[in-house]
Amino acid sequence: MSSDDMNPAAVAQPVEDVHGDGRWMSQHTRFVQECKDAEPDVLFVGDSMVQLMQHYEIWRELFSPLHALNFGIGGDTTCNVLWRLQNGELENIRPKVVVVWVGTNNHEHTAEQVAGGVLAIAQLLTTRLAKTKIVVLGLLPRGERPNPLREKNAAVNGLLRSWLPRLGQAQLLDVGAEFVHSDGAVSPQDMFDFLHLTPSGYRAVAKPLCDLLLQILEETPEERRPSLVV
Repeated sequence: MSSDDMNPAAVAQPVEDVHGDGRWMSQHTRFVQECKDAEPDVLFVGDSMVQLMQHYEIWRELFSPLHALNFGIGGDTTCNVLWRLQNGELENIRPKVVVVWVGTNNHEHTAEQVAGGVLAIAQLLTTRLAKTKIVVLGLLPRGERPNPLREKNAAVNGLLRSWLPRLGQAQLLDVGAEFVHSDGAVSPQDMFDFLHLTPSGYRAVAKPLCDLLLQILEETPEERRPSLVV
């Protein structure tokens, strides 16, 4: 995208409380409070793909030991995540790595706009957290069979693969190919509704992600770890 202000997917905005129960803002407020109480090494931020991960054993097995916080909210778009990060969810914390997984809910935006929205999030993170590494998880294929939304998500990943390295501290991890069989089908054993992941589906994402996070954390200079100095 030539300019973020021309991209509707890069405009920060909260979720409209159409149901009247304030749940989205309540979750955001809780995350802001967690920033005051926790010292995460890894921060996960995104939509339901992030949110649901912490309810599976794989989170406790691989990511809890990394001192990870989960700031995922179901249904979020790039616009919503951008707003949350601009409004308190980065205060008082200095994670060594931020994992971003968002974009599949940007139904009103083109692939280029969605990629620009994710890039805007990564740019904000590099500005606010100059020493933090950023891992953007690629959008997964959706739908049991090939369809336009799956093609759109693949196009988003292709753009991010080109754009993110220019930031210097951001990279794309795309494991989507693992979910598409030779006939083009996605199995309900991996995605129970052909969008959200099963335990085995999360494991297919979590293993390469954890390996990458461990590599990044091991490369982190010791001066970034004052709490470990006795």
